[in-house]
Amino acid sequence: MAIRLSHLALRLASGAFILNSGVGKLNLDAEHAGQLQKLALNAFPQLADLEAEKFGKLLSYSEVGLGASLLTPFLPSRLVGLALTAFAGSMVYLYLKTPGMTEADGIRPTQQGTALAKDIWLLAIGLALLLDGKKRKKVSE
Repeated sequence: MAIRLSHLALRLASGAFILNSGVGKLNLDAEHAGQLQKLALNAFPQLADLEAEKFGKLLSYSEVGLGASLLTPFLPSRLVGLALTAFAGSMVYLYLKTPGMTEADGIRPTQQGTALAKDIWLLAIGLALLLDGKKRKKVSE
């Protein structure tokens, strides 16, 4: 199964971005991993049970895996779109739940929230890959 040409730019851009982010986190020290975990706790309090270094490793491995999946041409776009939608959806949820990230309206980003608000684009890409099914030919009777 080949990548549809219309999906190529979506998969390359998001895959390279996420892969680079994950590779950058592979050697996180405990302090930086703890900062990321503290941010994540705003939306996902269950993560408090993990050690900061383990959280950092899991996050980096997840991003590397997702980024590589998006860049792998033989994986179906709907499958990687589902994974990207789940990942980006959790990032958007994190953005919406973290105090100080949004203006008083709860949607528009503050200066501090802009870095997380950009994940809405990843969510849109994931949904486009997930929902863009092949057109089926009608069978004439």
